[in-house]
Amino acid sequence: MKRSQAEIIREYGPFPGVEQVHGLTYDGRNVWFAAGETLNALDTDSGETVRSLDIQAHAGTAFDGEHLWQIAEARIQKVDPKTGRVLATIPAPGGGGDSGLAWGEGTLWVGQYRDQKIHQIDPQTGKILRTIESKRFVTGVSWVDGELWHGTWQGEESDIRRIDPKTGEVLQQIDMPPGIGVSGLEADGKDRFYCGGGNSGKVRAVRKPK
Repeated sequence: MKRSQAEIIREYGPFPGVEQVHGLTYDGRNVWFAAGETLNALDTDSGETVRSLDIQAHAGTAFDGEHLWQIAEARIQKVDPKTGRVLATIPAPGGGGDSGLAWGEGTLWVGQYRDQKIHQIDPQTGKILRTIESKRFVTGVSWVDGELWHGTWQGEESDIRRIDPKTGEVLQQIDMPPGIGVSGLEADGKDRFYCGGGNSGKVRAVRKPK
């Protein structure tokens, strides 16, 4: 397993009216982050929030290329990013214990925090297609370039790890500095991860190892 220390490139926030950053995703232009009762779009150049959708946003967030997906308690909402309208909902596999969310291979990947699992689910029905066991509390989940990554946060320790999507074996690990947690995770497809900072109210950009 490759192991390295995280290089934090930039910090964003805290943001007005935002006490917690939960899940986040990247739509190719903006980072969207869940803040409880709103889903907010962050311009990563200016560091300002440029849009806010009034929807319940309690955990993981994903983008499928057209729609946003957002965990809200025991359900996952499919959201039109232009209007903020909820187009459909499916049950979340953890029934409220879900954390991260990612889009990959035409499916949703859902992290379960305390159960230490990641489920691959059908986005139409919510049916579980595959379950991967992790050895840590799972926070954010990201699927990028055929790789499955997830955040962990346990006590004062947090890291970002790449795992084998079939076996769950840890292939690579990036350790965050002590006291800095990862609540949400998304890669930009280039050279960085965006990480939610939980109750710090911040979003952090971390360099993605080549």
